[in-house]
Amino acid sequence: MDWFGAGVSAPLIVIRAIHFGATAVTAGALIFRVIVARPASHSPAIAKLLRTQTLWVAWVSLAITVASGVVWLSIEAASMSGQPLREALTPGVLLTVLNETQFGLVSEIRAGLAIVLAAGLALNRFAPANWLALAAALGLTAAIAWTGHAGSTPGAIGDLHLAADALHLCAAAGWIGGLVPLALLLAAASRQQEVAWASLARDAARRFSTLGIAGVATLTATGTLNAWILVGSFHALVVTDYGWLLMLKIAVFVVMLVFAAVNRFWLTPRLAFAPGCAAQLKALGQLTRNSTIEIVLGFIIFTIVGLLGTLHPAIHLL
Repeated sequence: MDWFGAGVSAPLIVIRAIHFGATAVTAGALIFRVIVARPASHSPAIAKLLRTQTLWVAWVSLAITVASGVVWLSIEAASMSGQPLREALTPGVLLTVLNETQFGLVSEIRAGLAIVLAAGLALNRFAPANWLALAAALGLTAAIAWTGHAGSTPGAIGDLHLAADALHLCAAAGWIGGLVPLALLLAAASRQQEVAWASLARDAARRFSTLGIAGVATLTATGTLNAWILVGSFHALVVTDYGWLLMLKIAVFVVMLVFAAVNRFWLTPRLAFAPGCAAQLKALGQLTRNSTIEIVLGFIIFTIVGLLGTLHPAIHLL
């Protein structure tokens, strides 16, 4: 199945989207654990439960990241060799892609980071292992920049593009990926209806809001820079498929911002109401729902990014 008349295959778009989303959730869960869950948890029992929950999210998303990465490598091997997928999955073709292409080299580095991350998760009872896992997750996320347009931009502009794209990816992981453990925490708080859980939900929502503001600022700055490099002009933005897709991505991003603003300025303050009262439970339920909607919108963005990475940048089409 080809889209946009450019030989862009649906399987490649889908697997890229899945891989980007899973990688973001892996890093986002660990960022959430360090910046939000751990400081907000004052009860040892709740802290243990949250530690188990974020660890579970990280393990599942890492498994999906690895599996989708293998499929992505297979599709790229078939594309680079010009052979059908089944025929391309031979040691000779795969080793050639891994050893003689930038995509293959980055894949090898990211595979090593995934192994380090898995070791850090397995040894999560030790504080140094937790920080090692977080560093590996951020590296695993940032390295995606070298597989896309930023990795092929030459010169000093290319270095700037790579730095911006790596920051963009990490910021997206912190916000969109972190929404998954946040939604699970809020859902648990809705079920418990206890003072300790209500306090945790309020504190966690506030801390995540601060994290989100930093993430949005970084995404806006780096996204603007990336768009300037890849699009180049307003004319290119409005007359190319790449430009229209980028505008769609921006539109979804703006909708996410609206939900985030409602969460921050309207619903989070209402968590200060008496635990278990109707107003507090309603706000908690709405906050959980909005966070879930944000996650869906975030994965729509990942799908758009999965497609954008397979198209020629707009600046090259005019």
